[in-house]
Amino acid sequence: MEKLSVVIICFNEEKNIGRCIDSVVEVADEILILDSYSTDQTVAIAEGKGAIVKQEAFKGFIEKKNKAVELASHDYVLSLDADEALNPLLAGSILRIKENFTNRVYRMNRCSNYCGKFIRHGSWYPDAKIRLFDRRIAHWGGTNPHDQVVIQNNIPVEHLKGDILHYSYHTVSEHVIQNNKLSTLAAESLFANGKKTNLLNVILRPWWNFFVSFIIRAGFLDGLFGFVIAIQIAHMTFLKHLKLYLLFKSGK
Repeated sequence: MEKLSVVIICFNEEKNIGRCIDSVVEVADEILILDSYSTDQTVAIAEGKGAIVKQEAFKGFIEKKNKAVELASHDYVLSLDADEALNPLLAGSILRIKENFTNRVYRMNRCSNYCGKFIRHGSWYPDAKIRLFDRRIAHWGGTNPHDQVVIQNNIPVEHLKGDILHYSYHTVSEHVIQNNKLSTLAAESLFANGKKTNLLNVILRPWWNFFVSFIIRAGFLDGLFGFVIAIQIAHMTFLKHLKLYLLFKSGK
């Protein structure tokens, strides 16, 4: 049986890290935490549950996730964020494939919990993610903060049954604050890579993304929170394009 390392990046995640670790105990041969010098009880909780904890300063989501993969002891890696957890069906799927990894890359759905409710429609579900892979043929890429696993050409991807449970925001206020932070990261990263936008995108892209999430992808079936999420997606889009536009206008 091939061994599996579970790698988790975190910073000040004392509310989430225990749940995340508990959900992977059955499937993991190693649980490695890469922490960015948390100032709460994150490290103590993780070590108390038997995880290996490494620390380094935060240099970006992509950089941190690649470092965690590099530090793992085993080539097959399951990469999670601290606010995520495996549901029992997904844990069972991973146990099954561990008996004989017939593929080198595995995708799974992610289901987000928003203000206490799991969201099953709109742009947030099924939100399929590649999270289990052989690190010899894959790595984290994309543009911060929108990281994604990049695999070598022609490598088949198997989809696993079950969900990663993502405990995203406990309040709408948290979401608004995070939109501001992540939109700044996104705009700065796009600017650094020479990407541009225009006033038309600033004005129209938010409306389009709201329409896609709430109408085309049936976010309305999640009721009030489906509407709130679609609004927040539009808000995030607006901030990202506005900040990118202003960066180019200022020439910074």
